Amino acid sequence: MPVTSFREGGNTTDIKSPSRMRDRYKRLIGLTGYLLDHPRLQLSLTELSGLLNVAKSTLSEDLMFVKDVLESTGRGRVMTQVGVQGGVVYLPNLDRIRARSSLKTWVERLMEPDRLTADGFLYMTDLLFDPKLVEPLGELLASSFTECRVDSVVTVETKGIPLAMACARALGTEVVLIRRDSRLSEGSALSINYLSGSSRRIQSMSLSRRALKSGSSVLFVDDFMKAGGTARAAADLLGEFGATVIGVGVLVATREPAHKLIDNFWSLLEWHDNAPSQVVPSEWVNALCRIGEEQ
Repeated sequence: MPVTSFREGGNTTDIKSPSRMRDRYKRLIGLTGYLLDHPRLQLSLTELSGLLNVAKSTLSEDLMFVKDVLESTGRGRVMTQVGVQGGVVYLPNLDRIRARSSLKTWVERLMEPDRLTADGFLYMTDLLFDPKLVEPLGELLASSFTECRVDSVVTVETKGIPLAMACARALGTEVVLIRRDSRLSEGSALSINYLSGSSRRIQSMSLSRRALKSGSSVLFVDDFMKAGGTARAAADLLGEFGATVIGVGVLVATREPAHKLIDNFWSLLEWHDNAPSQVVPSEWVNALCRIGEEQ
């Protein structure tokens, strides 16, 4: 039986050597973990070879192995680019089973009888700040925008932050935070007033002039939408910065009013706030995750 070998630093080495096998296993585990932790970011081959302390030729062989495993198991694609600016990018696939499980948990928790406040709002704060519950939904929301250029995910403080962070991580980009009021620590800012669709009160929002580059393509993410007043105001504010809002994503949107103040929004869950209260996955989520199938 022929001896399997690979090249490291230009020399042919027997990979059946126990120490060499252990070293390669460590590299493969480390390389896989690094790719999974940095989705959609172009990683330099020079940087990776230095991180793993191997020659680029060895790294290329390891990448081919990891690429085959990730793609054959449906975890995602590994794209490589050659040349001076070459590198590798991991493009994750949506884990539909994980998404279905997370959605089921959210629906069950939001249907708990003590979730409705005295003012008729749906209490979600404890769930929003649980990373285990929010991260799968961030990935699910991000899956609708993987073919788009997203320079930043934008949200309004504070309850929109967890979902925005999870979505931005899945897209490999940053989060830009709109404040409820201007802060001296952030320098010059642009502010607007708007009518909130849920509270029916005049509110304000502010964004530092240095927070966003002109011409940016952004995704606006929030935790809740009723009439869409906050999303509409955010789009108007971002327009003052020369940004293009490619979409609006929210965790929960009320069924009524059916016509919102913003177009092109994606809600993960729909709240039928009439009696009896009911929370269900939205239609596009049902179709994407194939909810109802055997897991």
